[in-house]
Amino acid sequence: MVVFPNAKINLGLNVKYKRDDGYHELETIMLPVALVDILEILPANKTELFESGATLIDTPMEQNLIYKAWSLLKTQYDIPAIKIYLHKKIPSGAGLGGGSADAAFAIRALNEVFELDLSPLKMKKNAATLGSDCAFFIDNEPALATGRGEKLEPVQVDLTGKYLLLVVPKVHVSTAEAYGNIEPHESERSVRHVVSQPANTWQKNLINDFEASVFPIYPELKNIKESLYAHGAFYAAMSGSGSAIYGLFNDEPEPFFCSNARLIKSIKL
Repeated sequence: MVVFPNAKINLGLNVKYKRDDGYHELETIMLPVALVDILEILPANKTELFESGATLIDTPMEQNLIYKAWSLLKTQYDIPAIKIYLHKKIPSGAGLGGGSADAAFAIRALNEVFELDLSPLKMKKNAATLGSDCAFFIDNEPALATGRGEKLEPVQVDLTGKYLLLVVPKVHVSTAEAYGNIEPHESERSVRHVVSQPANTWQKNLINDFEASVFPIYPELKNIKESLYAHGAFYAAMSGSGSAIYGLFNDEPEPFFCSNARLIKSIKL
């Protein structure tokens, strides 16, 4: 079975406080975007992972989230070994949720291939054990995410006909680094409320808290954001804890040059 795990962006991201369990309480809206990996899963006699693409991370198979998704379901159901073919197009370590999407789409594919009859709720519960963003990709619809990112509520975000210009610099921002420098705080306005307002108010009110901790370390990211505004974006921000920066445009943007980017892509929403 072949599936196409897609990326996501964050509209606003408030890091509210550090919880007793060590995680941070978050509030963000996640939006699926049409930048996809290609994933094929087949029954096999031995579980193997074959990867290709330009954005690979050299890790053992046992650390891959797709493998972990299969291992998790294998502990619950009598499913055989699988062959995994993964072609990566979503940049890794960019705040776009590529690994989380691969894991969630693997759960969805395994459910169908092996006729497990898992409900969306059960798939989301399994996905949430693999990573904070994973559950989002089960329904794969715009959602308000709270908790550590696994508590999801549907939200109306209509950007139909707008354009997203995605810039992924040649910079890797580790999650530990981003969280290590963050100063949690309660926002005066909820992300849901801000996004419900006219989009021309987002630039002032829709904030990704990680920008305050990441931009001083990687000023080139701030420069990219400012360049997106200079090119006509009505809103620009870092996605997740970085390093991807995106701009939203009313009309298809002019080509954007950035010498330090590993990906620049225009996507119609």
